[in-house]
Amino acid sequence: MNILVTGGLGYIGSHTVVSLIETGHKVIIADNLSNSNKEVLDKLNSITNSNILFYQIDVTDSDKINILFEQHKLDGVIHFAGYKAVGESTLKPLKYYYNNLLSTITLAKACKKYNVKKFVFSSSATVYGDNNVPFKETMSLLPTTNPYGETKVMGERILQDLVKSDPEFEVTLLRYFNPIGAHPSGLLGEKPNGIPNNLMPYITQVAKGKLKELHVFGNDYPTIDGTGVRDYIHVMDLAEGHVAALENIKQGVHIYNLGTGNGTSVLQLITTFEKTNNIKVPYRIVERRQGDIASCYADVTKIETEIGWYAKRTLEDMCKDAWHFEKSTVTLV
Repeated sequence: MNILVTGGLGYIGSHTVVSLIETGHKVIIADNLSNSNKEVLDKLNSITNSNILFYQIDVTDSDKINILFEQHKLDGVIHFAGYKAVGESTLKPLKYYYNNLLSTITLAKACKKYNVKKFVFSSSATVYGDNNVPFKETMSLLPTTNPYGETKVMGERILQDLVKSDPEFEVTLLRYFNPIGAHPSGLLGEKPNGIPNNLMPYITQVAKGKLKELHVFGNDYPTIDGTGVRDYIHVMDLAEGHVAALENIKQGVHIYNLGTGNGTSVLQLITTFEKTNNIKVPYRIVERRQGDIASCYADVTKIETEIGWYAKRTLEDMCKDAWHFEKSTVTLV
């Protein structure tokens, strides 16, 4: 298939591009580089031995998106492009609502106009709010604890209503949990602009000495050691999950969790990283971060049963590959 990947130079998007090409699909990338870097394109071409088409455009720009759809015969869209920092979303809610919702609407309109019926949406476990774990796809979506989560709930509903209006659409909503790790080549990984919002690049930058210490946000949650519990999944497992979802897509709306089904606390992840890579990570407990919940991990029965996908890589694999990527990254002074 010929697939448009929005946000395809970002962390999750770039790894999914690799998996798509390795399984025989053709890819076009649209990315405005707001949280990515053009150099990723060269790395993608190197890993896949390809010459991937890339458009530096903002997906909220309907004129440019329409031109892209006019110029290329697309079979489907995987939509990653969106802001994703929970903490920042509580400080800049309008930025998140504008970008995340308008990009989804713009793409959906173009898909309808140009008869592109396959749409895979990058959703999030944050849509479950503070539900009881493990999170199941059949749960009612509680009010989420942050604007980022609200944009994902609204994005899902926009696409669900699109299918109601046009049953020929094939939409898969992927609610994924906490991707970490990197491509085993060390060429691709999570390289955020500025101080990391996500835990693993924070850990690796502290381990490398780029940052003084890791801040652990709260140790008084009702969890095994008081720190937040999350379902960490290797980014390559997540990427392969997107390909599996695309290749098994069918009419209507279908929702799947992408996770391992196991919860790991922040301190457990730090300990695993230290043991796997034989390096210490200094950390300090600070106050809770607004918008965070105590525990978040998946029930993955549905995707295993219906599609046959499951996460294969271990927590040690995630820690090893993330550190390999960090060590391979040149530090710019």
